[in-house]
Amino acid sequence: MYNKNVRGVLIKGNKTYSQITNEILAPQERKAPSWWFIAMFISSLAMAMGLWAMYTTISQGIGTWGVNNSIGWGWGIINFVWWIGIGHAGTAFSIFLLILRQKWRTSINRAAEAMTVVAVLCAGLFPLLHMGRIWMGFFIFPYPNSRGPLWVNFNSPLFWDVVAISTYLMASATFWYIGMIPDLATVRDRATSKVKKAIYGFMAFGWVGTARSWLRFETAAMIIGGLAAPLVIAVHSIVSMDFATSVMAGWHTTVFPPYFVIGAIFSGFAMVLTLMIIIRKAFKFQDFVTEGHLDAIGRILTFISLIMGTAYATEIFIAWYSGMEGEIYTFFHNRISGDHTKAFWTMVTCNAIIPQFFWFKKIRKNITMIFIISIIINIGMWFERYVIVVTSLSKDHLPANWSEYSPSIVEIGTYIGTLGLFGIGVLLFIRFIPMMAMSELKMILKGTSIITNQKDHE
Repeated sequence: MYNKNVRGVLIKGNKTYSQITNEILAPQERKAPSWWFIAMFISSLAMAMGLWAMYTTISQGIGTWGVNNSIGWGWGIINFVWWIGIGHAGTAFSIFLLILRQKWRTSINRAAEAMTVVAVLCAGLFPLLHMGRIWMGFFIFPYPNSRGPLWVNFNSPLFWDVVAISTYLMASATFWYIGMIPDLATVRDRATSKVKKAIYGFMAFGWVGTARSWLRFETAAMIIGGLAAPLVIAVHSIVSMDFATSVMAGWHTTVFPPYFVIGAIFSGFAMVLTLMIIIRKAFKFQDFVTEGHLDAIGRILTFISLIMGTAYATEIFIAWYSGMEGEIYTFFHNRISGDHTKAFWTMVTCNAIIPQFFWFKKIRKNITMIFIISIIINIGMWFERYVIVVTSLSKDHLPANWSEYSPSIVEIGTYIGTLGLFGIGVLLFIRFIPMMAMSELKMILKGTSIITNQKDHE
């Protein structure tokens, strides 16, 4: 039983069912605001720069990047891991909270799931580009072929990446789409344009809202959620194996799988927080995304931040306790101090220190501060991937191989392009798809809201 007197109201404003429908569908039924076109234009410019960078990479080769023989992984892999981390948000947020029956998820889950799908698409571009010959990408997939005994290396964690990420993308997209079916049917029924009615009717799969349909819908959501939940853990732990199965100082550690999974959820939840604050402000959804929702995410980020700080301390302690000169040098003379000290301490400050301000209720109630801290967390998580990749590769066991790395304009352009792709995906989502699950909001309306006129809700 949800006690709204203790945990707070989830839907404010004494809403009726029809008011929920009207307010959630308003962005789709009205003309797009001017800021939407400005944001789409900026995202398109960023995407155009990314397309130029990708074309340059494919036509001229990886030599256009700043990588070298020693540092073979640069911004390409850094941004791949960063985007995969952000892509954990929606599925982790929706599925875990669905299984735990947390009702406050209903206002946020759909936007988080949409963000997941777009972020995973952005992440998938980097391994393909990093191959150098993108047209050889089909060699990664284990399909029946005529190449005789030439198959993918099933022992390679790079192959595990392909299997895990493609499975995760399909599961996340399926979970997201199935949850939208009742709301797409509502849009279909309210549409005035024949074209719009036909498109949404096709997307709704003939949903009519019978009791049997609802029963199967809820059962399917729980089953897919249960099947996809292990993928949240599997995907980023497998990505961590790209590093942990090596013998490089700073990488060869068993703490990487849980460390990567927690870090992914950390960055993903922070990006959800950033996105929902923007949506809340832009579309005046304060009644649906309340301070209580933001407070709950802030509490989760505080807890995860403590885990991140513990992981950093554990890595440093194990490096010292191992007595291995390579590990000690990497952590104490190339991260804590040395050439990459700024990146390391930026990572620690943004991920382990600044989120601790969420302990203070005044900070959690200040929307501006929440927004700033959420952005700081994602900056810190980007630097974490930079520290992991570059510091270990720049100075390995052989000093003759030591080298420095700085990204080229092509690498930077590729990253900006994925930011543009992410922006375009999110903007299209908020323009053409209901941003919140109206059916789920209506399910929790009576139990989590203050209702003054009962007749309006019957």
